[in-house]
Amino acid sequence: MHKKNIWRTMALVLAVVFAVGSMGFAAESAKIDLNKATVEELITLDRIGEVVAQRIVDYREQNGPFAAIEDLKKVKGVGDKIFEANKDRITVSAPANK
Repeated sequence: MHKKNIWRTMALVLAVVFAVGSMGFAAESAKIDLNKATVEELITLDRIGEVVAQRIVDYREQNGPFAAIEDLKKVKGVGDKIFEANKDRITVSAPANK
């Protein structure tokens, strides 16, 4: 009887560890949409601080939605290195039809 309880406890612990680990992976794999992201969301990207994040939002407001992730390089302060560091973590949604 005692061994059964140990195995149940171990199975429960493993299930919890797996569930928590999966949640973290899902959060990490979610991409940031350049056409919808807030400054707070953008600063979670590598090498993007508050100033550049605000420039991204300002660029989007002044020029319309980003058509491709590569358009991020049109924002002052974002070059090839920053783009390469983040290209797997960003996306662009299709503009809404009017």
